[in-house]
Amino acid sequence: MCIIYLSIAKDPEWPLFIAANRDEFHARPALPAAPWDANPDIFSGLDQSAGGTWLGINRNGRTAMLTNFRDPAGFDPQAPTRGLLVSDFLDGDMTAAEYATQVWKTADRYNGFNLIVGDINAVYYTGNRQSAPPQKLAAGSYILSNHLLDTPWPKAERLRSGLDALTPNGAPGALQQVFKLLRDTTPAPDETLPSTGIPLERERLLSSPFIISDNYGTRCSSIIAVDQEGEAIFSELTFDARGCETARRDWTFSMHQPLRY
Repeated sequence: MCIIYLSIAKDPEWPLFIAANRDEFHARPALPAAPWDANPDIFSGLDQSAGGTWLGINRNGRTAMLTNFRDPAGFDPQAPTRGLLVSDFLDGDMTAAEYATQVWKTADRYNGFNLIVGDINAVYYTGNRQSAPPQKLAAGSYILSNHLLDTPWPKAERLRSGLDALTPNGAPGALQQVFKLLRDTTPAPDETLPSTGIPLERERLLSSPFIISDNYGTRCSSIIAVDQEGEAIFSELTFDARGCETARRDWTFSMHQPLRY
């Protein structure tokens, strides 16, 4: 389970801005954000259990991000890993439109997911819990948790409202403001909780943007920002099971060319 805020050309000086929390079982091994050994143009964390990743960017303008769609009744333990949907796009050469369409046509193979992929020209959203074909995303801000894009869950609306009020910026102080909003542990009132087929106690645990529990919680918070000149930053905080910060990594790099959306 994760939550992702995405801004596309909402601020003309920052064509791409992403702020995200990755929630996962603490026992599942993963590598933190870094350039790939096999392709140093790609920056992402890596899932060491099943492969792939959940969020990443390639200096050639490709970006991709994934959340699971919460559907415990429909979970198939034999389904292929969803993380490869992200890593395969980052390391491939299909346009975002072509890739999103290909994924949509074979999406039933996977457990529930939402996928956003972008190239230098456009950004697309797709998944396998909606009947509509891939959607090209217009300029503006979007929020994605563990239902469909822009589903108004309380934590999603609260995070989007807070981040919409900020001006994207790669300065250290501005990054700290974003990380502070991502660290929101406020639970939603019971009467506003969604009903997704899990016990009420679990719905409460998952109802805040930042999740803390002994076996499952927010493992990292990530920010990706690309300015109009193609200068980029990927900043990430990692956390332990108590929700305490264990490390910070900041990568600055130049895209091969500016983004066009």
